[in-house]
Amino acid sequence: MPRSHTFTAIAATVTAMLAFAGNSILCRLALASGAIDPASFTAIRVASGAIALSLICIAVRRDAAIAKRGSWLAAAMLFLYAVCFSYAYVSLGAASGALILFGCVQGTMIAVALYRGDRPTVVELLGWVCAVAGLTVLLLPGTTAPSIPAAAMMAIAGIAWGVYSILGRKESDALAATTANFLRSVIFAIPLVALTFAHSRIETAGILLAVCSGALTSGLGYVIWYIALTHLTSLRAALVQLSVPAITSLGGVMLLAEPLSLRIALSGAAIIGGVLVASLGKAGWANANE
Repeated sequence: MPRSHTFTAIAATVTAMLAFAGNSILCRLALASGAIDPASFTAIRVASGAIALSLICIAVRRDAAIAKRGSWLAAAMLFLYAVCFSYAYVSLGAASGALILFGCVQGTMIAVALYRGDRPTVVELLGWVCAVAGLTVLLLPGTTAPSIPAAAMMAIAGIAWGVYSILGRKESDALAATTANFLRSVIFAIPLVALTFAHSRIETAGILLAVCSGALTSGLGYVIWYIALTHLTSLRAALVQLSVPAITSLGGVMLLAEPLSLRIALSGAAIIGGVLVASLGKAGWANANE
């Protein structure tokens, strides 16, 4: 790979991972401070993401392709992820939320692969057992255990994002498809806002955080991630995403003054380590069959 391409791949990958972690931190910061309610945060995030992506499509002259891309199912999964993500972060810490989210994303994608006939190796099974054990440790009752309803919400968000990612693999124009799905998801946000309007709470800080989450860490972040994907193998793409919970944990400690408990550290090591082992096992299986 030429040096210019290597630099682009590294820069895009690092930026995308920071953006993904930023989503958790911005959402938690907005909701924990009471600057905005979760329904309003979701609606503003989705709408600002749709606007930002539309402007990018217009700038690169891809706006004509928007109507032909995406699907209502993908948009529904995107919206389900966004709304459950927001409601979960009302009480979840940034670190524990990110661990549950990415654990369930990976679990969903593995489950779909198994359903389609992909058979795991022993190494893969050991890796996923380790990851599930880590998630179990995180959710066990205790003073530092996350709220079960909030954890369930984040698990649903992870499953929805996993399904959305699988659906996105069929798209040949990722930018146009993502823009189309964001635009469609705005329609799903309208009844949410209508149903929760009487209990809405919106401050300027909350609006700004939601716009940053939608336009920058979501909209622009996804575009940068698609640039990175053109330089990464599937394995490397899966492995680099394991850095997101770690980055989120660090950001939670530095920006949100969240304690880094032993429970989070141990469960995080088990989840990330398990997924890493499973991913490497998959690579070995693939190489053996080439």
